[in-house]
Amino acid sequence: MLYIIILAIVIVVLLTRHYFLKKEIRHAARQLHDLNYDVTAKKINLGYFDEDIEELAMEINKQIDLTKEAQAEKRSSEIELKQAISYISHDIRTPLTSILGYIHFLESDETTPEVKKEYTGIIKSSARRLKVLLEDFFELSIIEQEDYPVKLGKVDLNSLTLEVLLGFYEEFNQRDLKPAIDIPDRECTITTDPSAARRVIENLIVNAVMHSTGSVSIKLKQTDHSVILIISNSVNQISEQDFNHLFDRFYKADHTRTGSGTGLGLPIAKSLMGKMNGSLTAELMKKQIVLTCEWRY
Repeated sequence: MLYIIILAIVIVVLLTRHYFLKKEIRHAARQLHDLNYDVTAKKINLGYFDEDIEELAMEINKQIDLTKEAQAEKRSSEIELKQAISYISHDIRTPLTSILGYIHFLESDETTPEVKKEYTGIIKSSARRLKVLLEDFFELSIIEQEDYPVKLGKVDLNSLTLEVLLGFYEEFNQRDLKPAIDIPDRECTITTDPSAARRVIENLIVNAVMHSTGSVSIKLKQTDHSVILIISNSVNQISEQDFNHLFDRFYKADHTRTGSGTGLGLPIAKSLMGKMNGSLTAELMKKQIVLTCEWRY
């Protein structure tokens, strides 16, 4: 008789536990269904009778957070892509419109040889600008691939920076810029990709020369843990919004500007620094844009 009573109690306990487990599973399923179909934005409640179900609910909530983060990143990427397409469409359309317009003038019998020569020069200039834009766009798309090859080698940033600077002598001279150069005499050797490092330095100097309002500074220093290159240039004014978009692809503070810049120089430099396990950051200090590259040992 006692055995039957004990068995009955065990069965009642098991059935009760089974009932509550089924109830909690249905409750969690309803919450997940409402969340999936946007009935609610609440995550699954964590106050459960069974510890295992509570732990399962916690893991589901973590997955919900990860899904929301992925969706937010996707939306951000889609917005960035639309903006990039808008910017590059504008930059491609401008030189193409110029080329087609001047070709129309060249076809006119009333155009004199002298004017035709002038128009041909303008067409060549627009075509070169279009070529640079497409090359930069292609280069950035290659760099941002996960399997982009980095060929490591010993690089003396001291010599490389001076070599690149000499190549910009004419650009500095034409813009009447006298850069303040602070580069130590001793070697600053790191292990990195020589070609990528050169491209980064070139892009930063091009950016400084193009946008400087009177001063450019190039400083190289070595610490116990890294080699740091700092390139800065003066600016009259720049909004916080424009500064925050400094490394965005194709972004230009003045979208009507028709200069030779493609809006890709700094994004390319930042991507290359990432591939080299380095960093490129920007600061706005007293009407100076300060770009800092750091290669760690």
